[in-house]
Amino acid sequence: MAFTSSRRQYSTYREEASQRRVRSKSQRTIVTRHGTEVSSRRNRSLGELLRSFAATVGRDRGKVIVALACATVGSALELLPPAATKIAIDNVFGGAPLPEALRRWLPVGDAALTDPSSLLALLAITIVALSFVAVLLSITGRLLATRTVKSVQNRMRRRVLGHAMKLPLSRIHHIRAGGMVTALREDAAGVGDLVFSMLYNPWRAVIQLIGSLAVLGATDWRLLLGALIVLPVVVLSHRTWIGRIRPIYRDIKQTRESIDAHAAEVFGGMRVVRGFDRTRSEAARAARSSHLMSRQEMFVWWWSRGIDLAWALFIPCASAALLWYGGTQVLRGTLTAGDLVLFLTYVMMLLLPIQMLASSATAFQTNLAGLDRLLDLLAEQPDMPDRPSAIRLAKPAIHGHVELRGVSYRYPQTERTVLDHITLQAPPGKTVALVGPSGSGKTTLCNLIARFFDPTEGSVLIDGTDLRDIQLRSWHRVLGIVEQDVFLFDGSVEDNIRYGTREASAAAVREAIERANAADFIDAMPNGLQTRIGERGVRLSGGQRQRLAIARALLADPKILILDEATSSLDSESERLIQSALAHLLRDRTTFVIAHRLSTIQHADQIVVLEDGRITASGTHQHLMETSDRYRQMVLLQTAPPPAPKAIGTPAATPQRGQAHSPMSVPSSSAAP
Repeated sequence: MAFTSSRRQYSTYREEASQRRVRSKSQRTIVTRHGTEVSSRRNRSLGELLRSFAATVGRDRGKVIVALACATVGSALELLPPAATKIAIDNVFGGAPLPEALRRWLPVGDAALTDPSSLLALLAITIVALSFVAVLLSITGRLLATRTVKSVQNRMRRRVLGHAMKLPLSRIHHIRAGGMVTALREDAAGVGDLVFSMLYNPWRAVIQLIGSLAVLGATDWRLLLGALIVLPVVVLSHRTWIGRIRPIYRDIKQTRESIDAHAAEVFGGMRVVRGFDRTRSEAARAARSSHLMSRQEMFVWWWSRGIDLAWALFIPCASAALLWYGGTQVLRGTLTAGDLVLFLTYVMMLLLPIQMLASSATAFQTNLAGLDRLLDLLAEQPDMPDRPSAIRLAKPAIHGHVELRGVSYRYPQTERTVLDHITLQAPPGKTVALVGPSGSGKTTLCNLIARFFDPTEGSVLIDGTDLRDIQLRSWHRVLGIVEQDVFLFDGSVEDNIRYGTREASAAAVREAIERANAADFIDAMPNGLQTRIGERGVRLSGGQRQRLAIARALLADPKILILDEATSSLDSESERLIQSALAHLLRDRTTFVIAHRLSTIQHADQIVVLEDGRITASGTHQHLMETSDRYRQMVLLQTAPPPAPKAIGTPAATPQRGQAHSPMSVPSSSAAP
């Protein structure tokens, strides 16, 4: 790993940040709140996106309407308390009589309105009451809007995830590499946030802005023109925040996440780190990343202080100018002191709705782009949709006769044929073993049987029915799969064993555990079946994970079973017990086994030798030993003793006939035919 100082990393970061700003202007890209750079260009019109959003809101439209109504009344009430300062200054302290229009609205007698103490108390009570009602309405509206946001986000996440799981496997792998988590976390969250960025926040800001401008215009239109000078400064400073400072904060967060991920990776691979004596280099790498984050934080600190300095200078200067002009009007008698205080108060109140509108405009753009990307994903066709006439399988009615009839397969966007006109029959209850070098098509053939994808040519049949004429979910319910790379979930042992059969009884779970030879280590765990095994079963050994996967498949009681290197990680004793249990258990179901250790499949009813996507030999072990040179060669390679080590510089002996190198060269002491 090349050494790069934090100073050099920071210089590179500054260059990339500058290029990103250029791209954001020329290519219309935006940086999401999680630091991901995406395009802001949309494939759909604004009307299409708004209609899609309205359909997504669905049954929550009533909540949105009530939230906007509460925001309207609450925002209007929030404009009234500052007006009390004018009444206090002019009418309470100055002794001026209240306007006749205002006197008619107040539910008190003339005596209270003419007494300064009573009028001051009335103002205080009114301010408290109005503020209480405004806060109550604001909380109610924001609560309803937030509940709508969470409801929309949950529906969108469920919809996107459910659709994504139906896409072709090649597309799913691409999404996983490209960040399905990002789509669920950012884009789906952004769709819900449209409730605030498009509706709630702009609505409140518009009410407050119009109300404040109306009060300022009624007070003095010349002062209003002077106050409007503040608006460009607010917009400019906010654009600086959006364009320069906020992306740096996102970069800092991304750097912090990278530091956390590196620490987790180092501790997860501590045996390798110590084994190669890389502890100091990994610590230095973490320190360089930490120094880079410190430089980023100092960079954003200078930009933030620059904006703070601009505000600290401009706002007092603008306020002083308005105070000077307004004060001269007070001295001339064209304005009252209360009018001037009222005006300055509402000028300050203009800043919040303007900032809110600027923030909402940026968030609105980002969230609409996220909605457009999700709609693109939802528009993709699902993999292998059920035909209208597809039948539903009932497990008791399945005999288990599997047939591959002229099956060929090519992966999408490739020219290489992985399987070439495979014809194979597996009678009910029989075990078919698939052997051959890596890349010969064994796993692909099993994937076609499991219908993870459909063949390019030919058909796969169960009891004479094409799998494409069967509902996919019902077919998967009668399958059991134990893969070479065992996948376990971060839950308890029992949760993982019950994954395919939640309703299984405790006795059935126990029986599956014992037949998988997993009872010994499960019983030795601190909490037995309730012991949590960590992400992907990280707290278990390879053999233990393999046995849990076998127990999971046994509990599901499938009619068709696929074992891909199912016993490759077990010790010799456990493997012997598992093979004995499987021989008894698999008697009434059709099983396909992929195994590189030929000792595990000698008793299979049929062994199929695959090479370059074609079947080159088929039969029992004894039959293939007598008729297939290739199969006999593979057996001899696994049973022959390893060659003696050669001294350095000594040329290797030329391999004899039948002893050529094979990729299937896993030694096995029990592999003798």
